[in-house]
Amino acid sequence: MGHWLLTTGLLQTLLAYLATAGFGVLLNIPRRAVNLSGWVGAAGWVTYEAIAQVLPLTINIKLALGNLGAAIVIGVASGWAAHYKQMPMIIFNIPSLVPLVPGGQAYRVVRNLVTGHPAIATHYFVQVVIIAGVIAIGFLIAEFINRLTWTLAQQTPKDHA
Repeated sequence: MGHWLLTTGLLQTLLAYLATAGFGVLLNIPRRAVNLSGWVGAAGWVTYEAIAQVLPLTINIKLALGNLGAAIVIGVASGWAAHYKQMPMIIFNIPSLVPLVPGGQAYRVVRNLVTGHPAIATHYFVQVVIIAGVIAIGFLIAEFINRLTWTLAQQTPKDHA
C-alpha cells in the first residue's frame, strides 16, 4: 500500500485533479472555482482508489464501495466548497464526477453487444448500473450529512465575547 501511494497514487491524484479541472473549464464554470473543483475531484478519486486498494473483496463490491465512498466525499466537499466560494454546489459536483463516470464499462457494453458477446456485455452493464446507483446514493448521503452539519452549526450558540 505504501509503495502504491508514493508512485501510482500521486500520479493518479494529479491526473484526477487535471481531469476534473479540465472538465470544469470545458463546462465553463467560473474561473475562481476551477482549482477548488479540481481538488474536490482529486479527493473523490483518492477515496475511490484507497477503498479499492485496501479492501480484499470482489471487483463488483470494490466498485460499489469505492464509488459510494468517493461520491460521499465529493458531495460533502462540494458542499463545503460551495459555502466557502459562495457559489452553487453543482459547480463543484458535476466536474468532480468525471473521474468516477463508468464510461469505459459503458463502451465495453456496446462493443460486446455489437461483436456478439451478450454475456460479457451483461457483466459490464451490471457494473454500469452499480456505479451509477451508488453514485446517486452517495450524493444522497452527502446531502444528508451537509444538511445535518449546517443545521447543527446554526444551532450552536456563538460566543461573541
